[in-house]
Amino acid sequence: MFEYPWTSLMKLLDEIADIGRDPVSGGYVRYAWTEPELALRDWFRDQATQRGLALEDDGNGNIFAWWGSGPDAVLTGSHLDSVPHGGAYDGPLGVVSALLAIDELRQRGVKPAKPIGIAVFAEEEGSRFGLACLGSRLLTGAVAPDQVDLQGVFEPVGRRQDILDRIGCFVELHIEQGRALQRPVGVASAIWPHGRWRLDFAGEPNHAGTTQMGDRRDPMLTFAFTVLAANKEARLRHAHATIGRVQVAPNATNAIPSSVRAWLDARAPSPEIVDELVEALRAKASERASRDGTTVTMTAESITPAIEFHIGLRDRLARLLDAPILPTGAGHDAGVLSAYVPTAMLFVRNPTGVSHSPLEYAADEDCEAGVTALADVLQDLTC
Repeated sequence: MFEYPWTSLMKLLDEIADIGRDPVSGGYVRYAWTEPELALRDWFRDQATQRGLALEDDGNGNIFAWWGSGPDAVLTGSHLDSVPHGGAYDGPLGVVSALLAIDELRQRGVKPAKPIGIAVFAEEEGSRFGLACLGSRLLTGAVAPDQVDLQGVFEPVGRRQDILDRIGCFVELHIEQGRALQRPVGVASAIWPHGRWRLDFAGEPNHAGTTQMGDRRDPMLTFAFTVLAANKEARLRHAHATIGRVQVAPNATNAIPSSVRAWLDARAPSPEIVDELVEALRAKASERASRDGTTVTMTAESITPAIEFHIGLRDRLARLLDAPILPTGAGHDAGVLSAYVPTAMLFVRNPTGVSHSPLEYAADEDCEAGVTALADVLQDLTC
């Protein structure tokens, strides 16, 4: 059996380790179409060219690198953008592993009967334009180019049926973003339904030092109550609710705010529970606003239904790798593509369960096992 050159994986990860890294937090700031993310795109194109892969830009910000041509291709890959101050593995591990899985297949002397492609999807995290998996949504037509404000950064072409027609299946490798995986590699079963809602709280701006407490119409109070209510309602339903982004106006230490804008991320095992959670929070926030003399509105920005990966492909990979099958609460480009092509995911163990954080971590030997597993999968599906 081919002995994997582990130093190559470390070398590739080291090559991109400083790109977009914040020297204070140690996390990564790699928003789509900003200098660090563009540098990573150039790095990927160079790596693909060194391997003799044919590069293709789809007009939606996504990059494809092909080994071979024709229909029924097996596609893999992930993304290179990050959440604010995110970790080193979320996204890039899947891209690096895909490049090295092709290296391993060539070392094995494998000659695939089907094309193999590597995809780098744009704006997976939604950190710049607010819509997660933007690149894959545009590619598939799940969102039209005129449905998202791209602030003049680029003009997407929208659905690329010609590319979709060439994809036989898609397998994405990703670090597991919880602590459910107890072995080096696992296979995903499904993605929890989830969504993002914008909450707008409005009140009356005033002086912090002269306005009596009973005369205030402070939207920060309504906001604070809503944060606590989200936590309570999620716990009652064994769901997840997070308010991790907020904007305050005028954002002055000695002024009562005029408005607070925040974003809710809600996830649960079923769409019914997500709906219950959101509606319960809406009712509680509205009731509190009436007592505070403020107003609150909730606007859905993106809603993703429950996604079950292709059962036949999932089970085939689990048998091949003798790997456990587990669900995830995190969204991925694989979830978007699953509505259009047979799709599966491989997870690499995350011993701490920390993700979207500089503390995100995967052991070297587990990353190595992930590359080998991905190579085994690509060989099985193309030969």
